[in-house]
Amino acid sequence: MRIIIIGGHGQVALLAAPLLVGVGHQVTSVIRSEEQVADVEATGATALVADIESLGRDAIGGLVRGHDAVVWSAGAGGGNPQRTYAVDRDAAIRTIDAAQAEGADRFIMVSYAGAGRDDVPQDSSFRPYAEAKADADGHLRRSELVWTILGPGRLTLEEGSNHIEFGNHVTGGDTSRANVAQMILATVGRTDLAGTKIDFRDGNIAIDEAVEMMARELAGDPVSHVREGFPKPFPEPPVPDDLTGR
Repeated sequence: MRIIIIGGHGQVALLAAPLLVGVGHQVTSVIRSEEQVADVEATGATALVADIESLGRDAIGGLVRGHDAVVWSAGAGGGNPQRTYAVDRDAAIRTIDAAQAEGADRFIMVSYAGAGRDDVPQDSSFRPYAEAKADADGHLRRSELVWTILGPGRLTLEEGSNHIEFGNHVTGGDTSRANVAQMILATVGRTDLAGTKIDFRDGNIAIDEAVEMMARELAGDPVSHVREGFPKPFPEPPVPDDLTGR
């Protein structure tokens, strides 16, 4: 597949790109600065310098044109509500519209566990990010794209285990960025996972097995993802302010 990653210099994207390249995908990573080119090229991806925050829909269409799939892994990083809305909501929505217009039908959105279902207080510093992601995810759901939304919990720099826990009960918990990258790899080519959001955190189920279980459930063959020997749901921590850092 020809895959374009938006937010190509983010920590998740830098981990995902070599995985995708390693299995034969052609990867273009969109970055904001020439200074980031070397880091991206070291992953095997092609670097494309463009400020997604300032580009209109037609210009973004020029970026995604010719690609089979778009991976949205960009984020403003929190701290500035105005920029959070500009990137995590507005630029994401323009990218969704551009992908649809250009026929880049497969779309992977990196969101967060519980997005759109959490009740964040109005005065919380996390509120702009929660609103922005809920709006962008909602716009993607209403599109005609072949979409899958990935909802990891609190992102960490722990080494990837390639094992997760998943399901609607997951609204928090630690998730290594390396496991998010593995989930991008595992799902980008799986159109049988289209039209679903996968909330997940680090756990005991191998990612490939988890993906197969989800696909069977969507196909009408229900299976339980919490089985004997697997972790039971545990109390959720409060939604952290550092979830925005990709």
